[in-house]
Amino acid sequence: MNNIQGQQRTPEQGVNIVDLALFLASKWKWYLLSLIVCLGFAAYKYATAPFYYHSYATVIIKDPSNKTSTGGFDRYENTINKVNVSNEILQFRSKRLIREVVKRLHTDFSYRTRIKLRDIELYNQSPVKVALAEDMPNLYFAFDVMPVDTGRVRVRSVWKGEGKQFDRTVALGDTVELAGVPLVIGRTNFYSPQWYGREVRVFRQPVEDVVARYSAQLGIRQEESDATILNLSVIDQSAALGRAIISTLIDVYNEESINDKNQVAINTANFINDRLIIIESELGGVESDLESFKRDNQIINISSTAGRYMGESAKYNADALQYETQLRLAKYIRDYLTDPTKDTELIPANLGITDGRIEGQIEAYNNLKLKRDKLIEDSSSQNPVVEELNDKLAAMKHNIIRAVDNHIVSINVRRNDAQGYEQRAEARVASIPTKERHMLSIERQQKIKESLYMFLLNRREENALTQAMADNNARIVDDPASTPGHISPKRNRIFILGFLTAIFVPTVIFLLSLFLNTRVRGRRDIKGVVSAPFLGEIPLDKDLHKRHKKHHGATEDDDAEACESNTLIGESFRVLRSNISFMTRAGGDGAKVFMLTSFNEGAGKTFIARHLASVLACSGKRVAVVDLDLRKGTLSSRYGIHHHHTGISNYLSDPAVQPHDIIVTSDSPEKPDVVPAGIVPPNPAELLLSQRLDDLMKVLRKAYDIIIVDAVPIGVVADASIVNRVADLTVFVVRVGKLDRRQLPELEALYTEKKLHNMGLVLNGVDFRSKGYGYGYGYGYGYGYGYGYGYGHKHKKK
Repeated sequence: MNNIQGQQRTPEQGVNIVDLALFLASKWKWYLLSLIVCLGFAAYKYATAPFYYHSYATVIIKDPSNKTSTGGFDRYENTINKVNVSNEILQFRSKRLIREVVKRLHTDFSYRTRIKLRDIELYNQSPVKVALAEDMPNLYFAFDVMPVDTGRVRVRSVWKGEGKQFDRTVALGDTVELAGVPLVIGRTNFYSPQWYGREVRVFRQPVEDVVARYSAQLGIRQEESDATILNLSVIDQSAALGRAIISTLIDVYNEESINDKNQVAINTANFINDRLIIIESELGGVESDLESFKRDNQIINISSTAGRYMGESAKYNADALQYETQLRLAKYIRDYLTDPTKDTELIPANLGITDGRIEGQIEAYNNLKLKRDKLIEDSSSQNPVVEELNDKLAAMKHNIIRAVDNHIVSINVRRNDAQGYEQRAEARVASIPTKERHMLSIERQQKIKESLYMFLLNRREENALTQAMADNNARIVDDPASTPGHISPKRNRIFILGFLTAIFVPTVIFLLSLFLNTRVRGRRDIKGVVSAPFLGEIPLDKDLHKRHKKHHGATEDDDAEACESNTLIGESFRVLRSNISFMTRAGGDGAKVFMLTSFNEGAGKTFIARHLASVLACSGKRVAVVDLDLRKGTLSSRYGIHHHHTGISNYLSDPAVQPHDIIVTSDSPEKPDVVPAGIVPPNPAELLLSQRLDDLMKVLRKAYDIIIVDAVPIGVVADASIVNRVADLTVFVVRVGKLDRRQLPELEALYTEKKLHNMGLVLNGVDFRSKGYGYGYGYGYGYGYGYGYGYGHKHKKK
């Protein structure tokens, strides 16, 4: 038996989904309110959110290895136009390019107008255009412009925090000083009478902020890992602006790529032009010397007698001239390489050095230097890759210098050999006058200068042709376009999110309030913990509570309502009366004194005592209500009896007072007699210990069938425990929402330890209209209350 009782007292585990659903369904009004608020807010957000459009374009990065070169210049093409797709993507994203796009499109200015509740970006359809009189890239401001007529606009602005306001009508094209910033407001082709009276909000943002925003909005996607096709996309409030940004970005990128490719050719052209100026000056000087020598010495041509020897001399002289040219050119290159002012420049290429290895090393050095310079622009000079490339460039330059030195030594050897052969040949013509030899020396210098001059002219033309071959890196495959409609905000998504929020938020709040609420919510909370007999449930009557507040206490209608058979309150108290009768019959025939107590104040003891007494009196019983709450006398005041009236405290303290002196007899047999509390004594506990209380109860037992005692809450003061000695049945009142469930084990201890005589429980304040957790655990009666009769308070159907 003990095991069975223990199992019965075990609280139910788990969550009943049906009860939770019923509980949440009972809060339908709050859900309706939440739906109205959330969906209304969603509608407002959709109506005020700006439209965003998706613009896109497809470009192909040209790869020279996949196309046919013409004119025999494939070496230049593959060297200059060689690209890497990953590097080009980084270049597309560089802030330098985007900053140039912002400057060209003037997107640091934004023009918007309000249509209904939404701001619309006008871009190139704005009727006005604003320009700064001075360059102020970090300036931010906003103001309104309203066209007034064909030549005037109204400018308005408010400075928050300063309380200043600018409101003035100005002529188009005039300079306006707004917050110390000079502005010029002009008209566009869209300026028309339909804009008169309509405001255009002008925003000016710092250039770097706009660059950062576009850099974040720019999307670049490579179609395949081995493909050179890129998809560029931008999301902006204006579809036209998005297309313009992509188109301008491609143009700026191509311009930058061409400039990078031509950098080597430009440096080479500068070097050749500088050398041509020097050689041209030297050549003019040699020719002037030759002219003067021939005129002064009257020399016309060389003697025919030395023709054979001069032929040999000419052959070796030609070899010496060639070697001299190579030697001068090699020295020019070496001087250029060792010049500290040229360290940051590219090495001139394709100058005609006979040693092909030197040309290859110069070409490799220039390509590596271009790659290093581009990495510095995209990152910084402290990049580990840049530092590694610097080391490689230094090593390559050292190798080039050493190769040029070796080449100079080799040319010197061959030149010396050729000059030695020439001198031996000239020795054979010793008869040739010294003057003629002097003339030959001058002519030799002339030929050297002339040969070098013609060589540099040819190289300049080749370099110009190489520069002209540089082509755009990117070719547009699909022109910039935009989606037919806006991609944001999405109406269905916003309303679905609002609907889910309207359901989720109240559900979370209700479930938290449900599971965090430690108060007794219904019979279920008591059933598994307390094994004391359950006598009944008293429903919550909000109308009755309102009447109590209005009349400051009970009314006679309350007693009548308890006796009526068609009221919720009356039916619940009749059920309570039947359960008490059943319990008292099981306990014996002498159970006449019912004591009501609770754990805390406000449990409804007085309410239940009064209505239970009325129900018992209506059934023909002789009923007396005894107010043993000597400290407050709440029950007495409910019957309209005040503390100055003679009552129990007078009886217990004054032996001269007799029981009939304190009993207030009712004027109707259907109403109980009342034994009031009397005046408030200073020592109520000591008075209740008096034997006169037991004597009073003996008198009342003989005179009445039922005595209902309204006592104080147990545990607060000792009065209830003292009074319980005269009780045959203890009705312990538990108020829904008042008693903490953590006190239920104490209530069970009161029952098991028999600290209160014959204890039974009454649950007060049950809201049968609430469904779900902790509620609806009565005797099958709900809002209609009863056994299928359907009577009770009449409410409008919902």
